[in-house]
Amino acid sequence: MKRGKIIVVGNEKGGTGKSTLAMHLIVWFLRQKKMVASIDLDGRQGTLTHYIQNRAAYAAVRHVDLGLPEHLCVSVRESPTAAERAEDEQAFTAQLDRLQSENDVVVIDTAGADSHLFRLAHAAADILITPLNDSLIDLDVLAKIEPEKLTVKSPGHYAQTVWQARQKRAAQRKPQTRWFVLRNRVMHVSTRNEKLIWKLLEALGKRINFTPLAGLGERIVFRELFLKGLTLLDVGAGKAGGAMSMTHVAARQELRSILQAIGEDASADDAPKPAK
Repeated sequence: MKRGKIIVVGNEKGGTGKSTLAMHLIVWFLRQKKMVASIDLDGRQGTLTHYIQNRAAYAAVRHVDLGLPEHLCVSVRESPTAAERAEDEQAFTAQLDRLQSENDVVVIDTAGADSHLFRLAHAAADILITPLNDSLIDLDVLAKIEPEKLTVKSPGHYAQTVWQARQKRAAQRKPQTRWFVLRNRVMHVSTRNEKLIWKLLEALGKRINFTPLAGLGERIVFRELFLKGLTLLDVGAGKAGGAMSMTHVAARQELRSILQAIGEDASADDAPKPAK
């Protein structure tokens, strides 16, 4: 029986643009006529859940069909007992198994903190995408940096979590997770810091087997789209998202590059021309 692909957008740090990227992936697959499910593992904050709710509300008010995934929001218990942990893992595994059997793609947006379900999601990932703010502070979850030489000293705690998830997949005889690290919120001018982080990511990627990618730039447009539940893929599409600007075009090209890198034929997205 065919099983849906599981894409996890994960990082053991908040504020890196995980939910924004997850929503864009969801809408991309919906536009490709795929059956899509989504899981928000950060039920307390619920950014992806609110994004989807905003989308449903906007579609209802505007009387447009924007497309929505089958969505599941999960609140992770704090300090669960062994019995509660086992119960949660069993319930999550059953839900994920159902969603994977009924959909072409399952997109999981994780919380920015470790938990038993966080680790379970990572072990289930066929593709793992880790957005990372373009700073040495955020890089700390991936690698410990030698301060004098500015070289990679050792993998960070999140990198170790991914390694453990890969070990679990190997024990289950599943294909290795394809891991991509996105340098998100990059400024649009080249700096010494930007070049240093790219160099460090390339070195670390070879060491622990991930592919570094340019992510989505720092743009106000993403915050505006969130309030309406829209994505870059909706802008310029009929009467739903308004007219395209040059900012939208540039951001959409960044998204297209990410999709191509993870193996999607982004040329299928024929973006409308910006308004003059």
